[in-house]
Amino acid sequence: MRHRLAVAGVAAVVTACGLAGCSGDGDQKEAGPKQTVLQPGRPGEPNKTALLGPSPAKPPTDAEVRFFQMMIPHHRQAVEMSVLAPGQAADPKVKALAERIDKAQQVEISAMQSWLKQKGKPTSAGTGGHGGHGAHGGKADAHANMPGMATPAQMAQLREARGAAFDKLFLDLMIVHHQGALTMVKDVFDKGTDVTVQQMARDVMSGQNAEIARMRDLQKA
Repeated sequence: MRHRLAVAGVAAVVTACGLAGCSGDGDQKEAGPKQTVLQPGRPGEPNKTALLGPSPAKPPTDAEVRFFQMMIPHHRQAVEMSVLAPGQAADPKVKALAERIDKAQQVEISAMQSWLKQKGKPTSAGTGGHGGHGAHGGKADAHANMPGMATPAQMAQLREARGAAFDKLFLDLMIVHHQGALTMVKDVFDKGTDVTVQQMARDVMSGQNAEIARMRDLQKA
């Protein structure tokens, strides 16, 4: 619950920023009110006036932009795996976990897409648009090197599995998938100053660590 609320908060901040018009570098010049102040000159020199105000926000780093661009298809695969659970899982606890993953990562995807659009950045890393989530032919190859991504063969196996076999495979694949996301998070920590990106990275780390622990408990049950 805490993770879902935190993610929803990030999404709300991103949406509010969009509504307020803080969508590009040009808006940073009007970050707040400015005022004219008198600066005493050096001995023998006249006084000067200066316009003071908030410093423009620093643009996001390449690492931050790429983090969101790569995390979007990574999350999409987790969603693709999770939506199979209602009709194929046997354990109600697995179904509940899958539903939570589906909803949380859909919210995060929307927030990341919104942030990228506000910054004037493409929502993909130049690898074929929206579909690169490890399951559809050539588009799968574009993101095959991302940590934790299930292969097309593994996704096909998951679609065919039913009952206890589905539960086991789902947990096995999703744990590896979450661990891959944590690897990606480590690559972006402290490599930028954007509040939204760094907060989202912290949310992903805390939420997916908690879900990994939950999935390991389910494996032991």
